[in-house]
Amino acid sequence: MPSRSFRIGRSATGLGLFATRPIKRSAYIATYRGRRISSEEADRREARGAKYMFELNKRWVIDGSPRWNVARYINHSCRPNAKPVGRKGGIVIVALRQIEPGEEITYNYGREYLKSFLDNGGCHCAACRKKIVRDRRHHRLHENRAGRRSS
Repeated sequence: MPSRSFRIGRSATGLGLFATRPIKRSAYIATYRGRRISSEEADRREARGAKYMFELNKRWVIDGSPRWNVARYINHSCRPNAKPVGRKGGIVIVALRQIEPGEEITYNYGREYLKSFLDNGGCHCAACRKKIVRDRRHHRLHENRAGRRSS
């Protein structure tokens, strides 16, 4: 039996899933596992603080909270290297491009997730953190140049 092509490890945003060997473009990574529940039940659980809900459609949601659901450790990114795909009434995660060993596996959680969970603090994915740092450096550079001109 081949070993997994990923491991769970520390990420900038908590725990994450990381490639342990190269993963080819379009390759299967993991299945999002858990109990299928109604959207109404998912809303009740989320109101009590539940996470890891994956909406299949307007009617059904996968409650991916069990720790044996390794796909729950895949974090959001605005520049993902993987994507969820509907397959046989469930969800599998496949690579969008070659993923190198040590690279965190990510997918885009979608607009609704960003709106409901990240409005207060903004996105914390690696791509957005890099952009924030770049923007701050750019802003400081222009402030410094403006300060030199006025001296």
